[in-house]
Amino acid sequence: MMSPSPFQPNCLENKVAIVTGGGSGIGYAITEALLSHGCSTVVILGRRLHFLQSAAKKLKSNNYSKSYKQQRVLYQACDVRNAQSCVDAVNYVYQQCQKIDILINGAAGNFLAEAKSLSPKGFRTVMEIDTMGTFNMCHACHPFLKNTNGGGCIINISATLQYGATWYQCHASAAKSAIDSLTRSLALEWGSDGIRVNGIAPGPIANTPGTAKLAPGLDGEVIEEMIAEGIPLGRMGQGFDISMAVVFLCCNASGGYITGDTLVVDGGQWLYKPPMVPRDMVAELSRNVEKKSRDMKPESQPNIIKSRL
Repeated sequence: MMSPSPFQPNCLENKVAIVTGGGSGIGYAITEALLSHGCSTVVILGRRLHFLQSAAKKLKSNNYSKSYKQQRVLYQACDVRNAQSCVDAVNYVYQQCQKIDILINGAAGNFLAEAKSLSPKGFRTVMEIDTMGTFNMCHACHPFLKNTNGGGCIINISATLQYGATWYQCHASAAKSAIDSLTRSLALEWGSDGIRVNGIAPGPIANTPGTAKLAPGLDGEVIEEMIAEGIPLGRMGQGFDISMAVVFLCCNASGGYITGDTLVVDGGQWLYKPPMVPRDMVAELSRNVEKKSRDMKPESQPNIIKSRL
């Protein structure tokens, strides 16, 4: 069950949304949130048809899918790396719904690999899924989003890997950097079409396939404890945290005036540095340093060489 939402349950009423990667992990949580806030139809896209069928069946069985008459969960096989596959999927959605209001680009690929051992094919695959996939879907949806009453909305799911540097993920870091740049560029160009383009950069999210891939062989609780040590808020994120950020950027709570921004939702992890001094010693050490500085005597100044300039 989802946690209680701070948003009105009808804040996305009658909206039609597409979610790539909507069958699992963060994408699934986003799909749940879109439905529970009134979207009339959410279409989940992915490469594995049987996986989408299972996810759609589960989504339809939940109470929120019965909150509004004619509310639907649809699915369509789509390889976001292939531009024509994206066009076909988007055309299917329009044929079914006669409009598209929201696009969530959540499809992603990642795995751990040292750069020296990472094959060019492996690097290219992640770039194609994450970066090309995001562009392909945005490009295919543009003609429909620009004709949306009230303005279309695109949200690109990014990451925080690239804000500094992350071990063994040069491929994913490069792809996410490109997505952040694409978000800004499309927001600039498509604003005149009434399309808002924003991003969300999640931190580590518990109980998702992505996190499991990046910590192979470790128990879920062990992973959470280990990662939480480097998060100022002291816990890993939940799918709910990301889904609420999506609802905020899609609905009127954002005022319809936020575009070109990437919202970091990571509990402060990307800011984290281990403290140089234990918290309980800060005051005492500060007093000692202050006393020493006051006791210091001014030393004789060395000869100062005057500049001829």
